[in-house]
Amino acid sequence: MSRISFRLLEELEKGEKGHGPESCSYGLADSDDITMTFWNGTILGPPHSNHENRIYSVAIECGQEYPDKPPLIKFTSRINLPCVDQESGKVNAEKFQTLRNWKRSYTMETLLLDLRKEMAHPSNKKLPQPAEGSNF
Repeated sequence: MSRISFRLLEELEKGEKGHGPESCSYGLADSDDITMTFWNGTILGPPHSNHENRIYSVAIECGQEYPDKPPLIKFTSRINLPCVDQESGKVNAEKFQTLRNWKRSYTMETLLLDLRKEMAHPSNKKLPQPAEGSNF
């Protein structure tokens, strides 16, 4: 088993046991995915923002080079953020600092928490949002 697999196993265990923060969660999209490539995540919208009381869903794809290279992340819930493509829901690596400056030590949890911080950023927290429950 490669080092990458051990890293993903650690992340899976942490995500499944709920040892992370309450504001986000993640796990395998398909429990039979032995490659641990496809993941689902959720982010609770930060308080005092247009995201408050909303739950956003994301799809995460950890490629062969993860964690050396960042995963692909795409919102499945519609959201209006400058770093999210409004046609596809993909998070643009050039517009999102965590992906642009990816470090091997970062995890899916880091990614989800930093997206939540992006939602709470003063320039983004009052952006008008699509209807709750709408998807890409």
